[in-house]
Amino acid sequence: MSLTHKVSAKHILPLNSRYTLSCLNNLKKSIVTMTNTNVPILQRAIVQHENGILQVTPDLPIQQPSPSQLLVRVLCVALNPCDFKMPLRFPTPGLWDGCDFAGRIVAIGSEAAKEGRFSIGDEVFGAVQGSNQADPTSGAYCEYLIVEQDFVFHIPKNLSFASASGISGTAIATLGIALFWSLRVSGALDAPTSTQEDVLIYGGSSTLGLLAIQMVKLCGHRVITTCSPRNFELVRSYGADLAFDYHSATCAKDIRAATKNALRYVLDPFSDVRSVSICQEAFGRTGGRYCGLEQYQEQLFTRKTVKHELVMGGAISGKGVQLPDPYGVPPNPEIGLWARSWYGVVQRLIDESKIKPTPVETLSGGLDAVIPGLDRLRNGYVSGKKLVVPLSTDDHKSL
Repeated sequence: MSLTHKVSAKHILPLNSRYTLSCLNNLKKSIVTMTNTNVPILQRAIVQHENGILQVTPDLPIQQPSPSQLLVRVLCVALNPCDFKMPLRFPTPGLWDGCDFAGRIVAIGSEAAKEGRFSIGDEVFGAVQGSNQADPTSGAYCEYLIVEQDFVFHIPKNLSFASASGISGTAIATLGIALFWSLRVSGALDAPTSTQEDVLIYGGSSTLGLLAIQMVKLCGHRVITTCSPRNFELVRSYGADLAFDYHSATCAKDIRAATKNALRYVLDPFSDVRSVSICQEAFGRTGGRYCGLEQYQEQLFTRKTVKHELVMGGAISGKGVQLPDPYGVPPNPEIGLWARSWYGVVQRLIDESKIKPTPVETLSGGLDAVIPGLDRLRNGYVSGKKLVVPLSTDDHKSL
């Protein structure tokens, strides 16, 4: 099913009834006072319509940041599988779509301004939880976005908006949960362990895989990964120690031999029948921990010594994820508190170029290029790179 099917006119503005013209005028006045720039009243965004069909939708309100939030003019967005999967699996008309963004701050909430971590004009990137049933207007595929300051990164001067989008705030959030709360790998990004372990990252040439390789290496471990042979050099350039062809009939056997039948940690972004089967067979004799990033078939795990878990990156906020089982996650404030410190560590490593972006491919056409790009991603036409879409080219920083 294409993501570009038309919907009837009655679905075009599912959220506008909340706003009166007076409210919008007051909102504009507030923002202009805070930014000393000409921020418009309305914007375009990609929104779910009937049956979850995504459509670029005009005349939507630009919201005012809360005291802890920032208002960002979005200059580039990145495309993720979750951006087409959520509307297909959980169609909810009115939800704004998109997660990864990069742009420039145009307004700062009162508490965030007092803390002084961000200033008007700062170039930033990060992620929000798109198609969010708990927050319908949380979606990065728009022109102006509000975001919590605790989950925003400064863009180093040596990175463009497109490259910063390629680091992927979505992947950062997901890996925080996966590596340190689910797999519980030893060591830290800024304090490697002295006890090296083997960690298998299935699909290492994906955006999340390439970032996971870097993070696991920073923690002091040996990285084993799988991908197509054409991407072997790519994953090695990001730090993978050993790469195996996941199309090979002996892939799991070869990994088990290379890890001396002692593999205990596995991260699987795909969690399909083939990946789960390879990962389970690759585990050492004592089993270990498997972290999946997609729903998987429980019956595939026949080894009782393998502890398996599905995680959601949206849980990084500590507020949980409001979705049906098995994707729903209850609130856990402890994770949110930990994440705020951990994000500071990630920021320092990005500043020091110890975390580098995934290779990116830019798509021209602004917001109108996003939905065709998601169709391309859904059909499996993207490998070893991140699709990003610049929304503007009228700024001095290269996109």
